[in-house]
Amino acid sequence: MHCKISRMKETAIACALSAAAFLSSAMLFSQTGAPKSPEFDHYAIHVRDLGKSVDFYEKIIGLERTPDPFKDGRHVWFRMGPHNQLHVVGGAAEIPQQPIAIHFALRVASLTDFMARLGKLQVKYRSFNGDGKVTTRPDGVRQIYLQDPDGYWIELNDGNY
Repeated sequence: MHCKISRMKETAIACALSAAAFLSSAMLFSQTGAPKSPEFDHYAIHVRDLGKSVDFYEKIIGLERTPDPFKDGRHVWFRMGPHNQLHVVGGAAEIPQQPIAIHFALRVASLTDFMARLGKLQVKYRSFNGDGKVTTRPDGVRQIYLQDPDGYWIELNDGNY
């Protein structure tokens, strides 16, 4: 009888260990899943005049401020979509000139409406090549480009992904 109980205990322990191992690996797999590629989080720019840049991103571009954890008067954060941000950091002595190919892009609901808004605010914008106001990519997405007060290039487009 002792042998039967002992074997039953061993079997129960082995089953429990197997189940624990299976559940642990299943939980690990479900938590990590297949390898996930990194996702864009934020873009940070260093600016000379923080107030001027904040006005530009709020009033011209229309970005919404988010809480700044630093609370040091040198950082302002903006929401750029549900999970993305722009971090504007003041205190730059000078900003190197940026080519238009180095830019970040924002998608707008209506590029036509956004261009009308820029026109009312007398904000200049251009096509990528500078030969017109709008560039149309081979996939049909229309885009315009403008610069912030420090010369950072921003693309605005009507992409629909």
